[in-house]
Amino acid sequence: MRLAIALCLTLAACAEFPALEGRVSPAVANAPPPELVPLGPLLARAGAAERGAAAVPTALAPRITALRARADRLRGPVIPPVTRARMQRGIR
Repeated sequence: MRLAIALCLTLAACAEFPALEGRVSPAVANAPPPELVPLGPLLARAGAAERGAAAVPTALAPRITALRARADRLRGPVIPPVTRARMQRGIR
């Protein structure tokens, strides 16, 4: 086990890291930092959006019902009872 861990660490130490210099365009590198905004108004807008989301379950109700019915059908036995009984007799 220790040998395997040592081998993995040795292989990881040999990995080459990709060159990251020059990947950011000069426009992005010289851009001003993002504007900091107070958190309160953002939380208030998020709360308002959650209240508007109350209509979503109503619109999804038929899909939810159909998916639940499909799940119920899939919960049945995978092997028909007659075949299962024959298999059980073969095991005994």
